[in-house]
Amino acid sequence: MTFLCIGHRGASGHAPENTLKAFEMAIEMQCTWIELDVYAVENEVIVIHDDKLERTTDGHGDVMDASLSYLRSLDAGDGEKIPTLIEVIELVNHRACINVELKGAGTAEPVSQLLIQLCQRGWQAEEFLISSFDHPELAKTDKIFRRGALFAKKVDDYFARTTRLGAYALNLSMKITTAELVRQAHDQGLIVLVYTVNKHEDMQRLKAMGVDGIFTNFPDRFPR
Repeated sequence: MTFLCIGHRGASGHAPENTLKAFEMAIEMQCTWIELDVYAVENEVIVIHDDKLERTTDGHGDVMDASLSYLRSLDAGDGEKIPTLIEVIELVNHRACINVELKGAGTAEPVSQLLIQLCQRGWQAEEFLISSFDHPELAKTDKIFRRGALFAKKVDDYFARTTRLGAYALNLSMKITTAELVRQAHDQGLIVLVYTVNKHEDMQRLKAMGVDGIFTNFPDRFPR
């Protein structure tokens, strides 16, 4: 398997995160995958990381308490707007695969429905990976899509959890990734994707460890 370069929220080290500008830049920097974060608001799936608006936009308050029209009116940096998931997918247009991370409550069903519609229009289920730290929500996604079980902290039962989810990928924080855990995951038939890796030496170290791919804000630093 090729060592994967995944643009974390796009090329977010160079452009405002989770914007069309960042995703286009990631593709230009030869990312084979991009990663993004979603919430469901008024029957629309929108792309933003935080549950509050202050850090990444000029808005205020909670994402889930805001109207869709208000969210779409905000500046997400450099004049970019908060995109919808369909806008990102249409921009990508098969040039990269897409890791959709479920952030908000109730995202599994609308994301699944949208991706199923896209698969009826020529996309392939394998072009998507759906991931989340919220494993009960992730379990509600349609089974035709691959699942990535996200972990930020060490647990004793990684593989019991991935088995319950029918996971395809183990998505780990760099700080908890070890060669032994990577080996065990591969023995379980899982691929291992590690976040967020921004230093070239860490990228090289993880590649040597056998990791299958890394999420990075700086795809231009990826070893090729």
